[in-house]
Amino acid sequence: MNITAAVAEKQGDPLTIREVILDDNLKSVEVLVKTIASGICGADIQEINGGPTGFAPIPMILGHEGAGIVQKVGAAVSDFEPGDHVTISYASFGTCRQCVLGRPYACERMNELNFGGKDIDGGTRYSLDGKPLSSFFQQSSFGSYMKVQARNMVKVTDDVDLKLLGPLGCGLQTGAGTVLNELRPQPGDGIVIFGTGTVGLAAIMAAKVAHCNPIIAVDVVPSRLETALSLGATDVINSKETPDVPAAVNKIVAGGVTFGIVSAGINGLAENAVRSTAIYGAVAIVGGAFKGEFNMAQDFLIPARTVKGVLQGSSLPKVFIPKLIQLYKEGQFPFDKLVKFYDLKDVNQAIEDSKPGQVIKPILVM
Repeated sequence: MNITAAVAEKQGDPLTIREVILDDNLKSVEVLVKTIASGICGADIQEINGGPTGFAPIPMILGHEGAGIVQKVGAAVSDFEPGDHVTISYASFGTCRQCVLGRPYACERMNELNFGGKDIDGGTRYSLDGKPLSSFFQQSSFGSYMKVQARNMVKVTDDVDLKLLGPLGCGLQTGAGTVLNELRPQPGDGIVIFGTGTVGLAAIMAAKVAHCNPIIAVDVVPSRLETALSLGATDVINSKETPDVPAAVNKIVAGGVTFGIVSAGINGLAENAVRSTAIYGAVAIVGGAFKGEFNMAQDFLIPARTVKGVLQGSSLPKVFIPKLIQLYKEGQFPFDKLVKFYDLKDVNQAIEDSKPGQVIKPILVM
């Protein structure tokens, strides 16, 4: 079938709006979804520029925070039907050891299935001018239709604007899940969050839900720090103006906070996060730089701190996304304050607006 999509045709170039062909023949576990909207995530922008390894299988249709309406289902799909409102999350294989143990966010084929550009069976679903196009996260939500594995989809309520819900499948569940699923703070535990983009602000909202105190936000963009305060942060630190962030944290909480989150891949943040936490503190790395400089004895051994990488907020989307929607309906997770809507044709403007922090979570409307 012919669809409209924003295509990354050449690494580093602006996306182009093209008519492409989607193979809409469904395998037994697949679902055809009409895309209503898609969030733009930092991973999309990174992939345009080569991905974290410098290689991306471009040409490609990006997008991995899709929301839409089911059009038809494969023969083995029993939990979805045409007309269902759905969000799409990360792809996982289902039968590897990590998936069987209930950790699909750590799937052994995670990199291949989400970033490799091919379908789960090694084929391709899109083509342009007779040549194959890579897909992203087994989803490619920057297009008017998606073909998705049922295991990667979440049925959502139809009493919340579907255009809002796509980012729950990646950035929002990553930030909130890191707090609620992985760190699991007790009321009164202090937390410091480095980076106040979508992931960091979702973590701040979740920390408020968990009754953390204090909730300290660290960033260099004043407008984002203002947003952090409006969403639940008790204190903010502009690290451009504060040369010693751990010392500033210790002025707020003598001895440091219990938890830290690093949500931006910038050199130096992990070190500051570790040194801002107390004895037996724990730091979650969600967006990590490629290197860090630590004193193993002083930073980890003597204070008995732990540092862990957290994937997708340790979230089981079919369980966690409905919880986040319920929190939103109750006014406890107001992620709608982060978004700005753009037409698909304005995708490049949306990307540019997000880079300096002018827009926290751009959402493309098909």
